[in-house]
Amino acid sequence: MDLISFLALLIFFGGYTLITLEHKLGTNKSAISLVLGATLWILASFVVPKDVISHLLHDTGTEIFSIVAFLLAAMALVEILIHYRFFDIIRTKLAKLHLKDKKQFAIMGVLTFFLSAVLDNLTVTIVMIQIARQFFTGKNLIISAAGIVILANAGGAWSPIGDVTTIMLWLADKFSAMEIITHTFIPSAILGLISGGLIMRQLEDTKKDLIKDADIRLSRGERTVITVALMSFSLPVIMNLVGLPPYLGLLLGLGIVWGLIEYAKYRSKTPTHLNANIERLLQKTDIASLQFFIGILLAVSALNAFGLLEQISVFVFGENQEILRVAIGSVIIGLLSAIVDNVPLTALSIDLIKITDPYIWTFIALTVGTGGSALVVGSVSGVVAMGMVKDLTFENYLKIATVPALVGYFAAVIAYAIIFYLFDRGAFLTLLPVTNLL
Repeated sequence: MDLISFLALLIFFGGYTLITLEHKLGTNKSAISLVLGATLWILASFVVPKDVISHLLHDTGTEIFSIVAFLLAAMALVEILIHYRFFDIIRTKLAKLHLKDKKQFAIMGVLTFFLSAVLDNLTVTIVMIQIARQFFTGKNLIISAAGIVILANAGGAWSPIGDVTTIMLWLADKFSAMEIITHTFIPSAILGLISGGLIMRQLEDTKKDLIKDADIRLSRGERTVITVALMSFSLPVIMNLVGLPPYLGLLLGLGIVWGLIEYAKYRSKTPTHLNANIERLLQKTDIASLQFFIGILLAVSALNAFGLLEQISVFVFGENQEILRVAIGSVIIGLLSAIVDNVPLTALSIDLIKITDPYIWTFIALTVGTGGSALVVGSVSGVVAMGMVKDLTFENYLKIATVPALVGYFAAVIAYAIIFYLFDRGAFLTLLPVTNLL
């Protein structure tokens, strides 16, 4: 390894450390990632031929565009759903049930699990904790918030669009939409049931007196906008099936919803939510997170330009990358994501792991997507929950949720292994060192 390559590796791990310690140091991980990505490419320009750099940056730019376009459209659609009171309707429906806290949490947990698969788990965490504030108080609010984090991460792990990491892997063609759903739904559901059940047992079965909400009445145009916006999240899968990039589906859906809103606003005779300024809604999207993804992808691709990823891959997974060794590494990576951000871990996995078997990649999606639930700082959902519920401290989450999260995590890993064995027994047996004895 030459001096510049060694320096690049030091800078990468230094930047990675600053990103990990963002909440303690008060730094901004988006700014750090952008500086990190640009700096590494500047260093690469001293040792990598210009034509090679041009080719690599072109490929990286294509990858970045597909992810950013996808996430930008998804964020915009979610903002539209929020404005058109889709989640307020859910809250009022739940309030009418007049349930005690344990049953209330069970229903909210199921909604969190499935909504996270359709929308992104971060948005669902924010919305469901806002709803939880209406139903829970005191310790029950802290417990329910911790449970929502775990269930949101579990729900996002079995869908190609449920989590940033699954989106990254899906757009990188590591698995199909059907493969991620069929391979990981049952393990994710088992994780949710076990972890959610252990969390629910800690709740006191009381009931908060609610202020009665007025019924939300939607106009026909508003109902149409909500329906079309929700249906738009199925378009990426359809585009993928016909051989087109998934982001085209969400861009198409956003364009249709936007045009529908403008048309309905023009036709509306009475003041409604249809009078929204869509440009302002789009400005509410989390641009800082998109900048973070851009910087991380640039940094990882720069390491690849140095040839460092190949050396790291051989050191971690071996020269031949045996599937069993990669599978064990995936479990460790999942647990590691409770300490460091899972986006860089996923980006590194995409470039480090050369195995093409979709079972490995859906397993990585499961472990990286859910392992971060072990600690409150291990996922973006957990960090946001800390900000929304001030008493959900690192220590409180550790006492309430770490054991349930880990028990659910290892149960999901075992469930995945059983599914792999049942549906692809031949491939599963090749993983075992005792294959010749069977």
